[in-house]
Amino acid sequence: MSRDATAGPGSFPLDAAPLLSRSTVDRREGLRDTPDGGAEMWTSGRMLLVDARGRTPIDAESRLDLQPAVDFGDGPAPHSVLLGVQDGTSYWAMRTEHDGAQDGWINLRSGGALLSDTDAGLLTTAVGLLGWHDNARYCAICGAATVPVRTGWARTCTGCDREEYPRTDPAVICLIHDGADHVLLARQPVWPPDRYSVIAGFVEVGESLEACVEREALEEVGVPVTDVRYLGSQPWPFPRSLMLGFAATADRDAAITPADGEIEDARWVHRDVVLAALDSEGDAVDGLRLPPSVSIAHRMIRGWAIWK
Repeated sequence: MSRDATAGPGSFPLDAAPLLSRSTVDRREGLRDTPDGGAEMWTSGRMLLVDARGRTPIDAESRLDLQPAVDFGDGPAPHSVLLGVQDGTSYWAMRTEHDGAQDGWINLRSGGALLSDTDAGLLTTAVGLLGWHDNARYCAICGAATVPVRTGWARTCTGCDREEYPRTDPAVICLIHDGADHVLLARQPVWPPDRYSVIAGFVEVGESLEACVEREALEEVGVPVTDVRYLGSQPWPFPRSLMLGFAATADRDAAITPADGEIEDARWVHRDVVLAALDSEGDAVDGLRLPPSVSIAHRMIRGWAIWK
């Protein structure tokens, strides 16, 4: 990756699309409003089973182990959701009571990087959508039970007819650098030893994304930032976040004040150390382990580190 001669030192891109942002199926809204409720698509469909912890089976070639939808009924099964259509095949998902841990099923964190673009998009959508259904069974207005409609993309209240749609909670994630060769990385106390990453936090009501970046930088590490710039996004269905990636610059001489109880440590790290950590296959380099490749944080850090 080479730098445009007119670009400033902070004008780096992500090194590649975030792994959980990959998707190839057609998920147009009109697919969810078929007169037969998706029954015709069901006959050619493939089913993705997801357990309560977001795990699903894969085959020996790291492909999703999909089953014929008709194995689960003559028409769309109760509580199944339509993920999309591709090449004449519809893709569905439903919750299974089977405990996938017994059979080595993978989840997005452990196996998302192994999946193809199509499979990664299917599982990411399924985990997020099924998780929303698990927590949206009762109306927030009148308390009556809700039922799924529109092939799983909405729920209707049986009491007041209110229709509710899947929620996504926006969160910013920001790489802070000094405009030269250092990046500010921090670690939470609950993380594995030596794991450091960029800062992140949820967007508050009435707050712009840029203002959230500035607030989180001050709250988490006590550092004022400038030149806030958008990089890209990634769904993070744990349970329903959308990570919005940004870069910002800060003065390396500014005092670092880790947030009590949230940030155990924060420090400036030189590009050479980051590059070595990226090449270490998970081993610590100078007390530094970076986020796994399945996260947008990894793509942001790598994008900054290799931008020459």
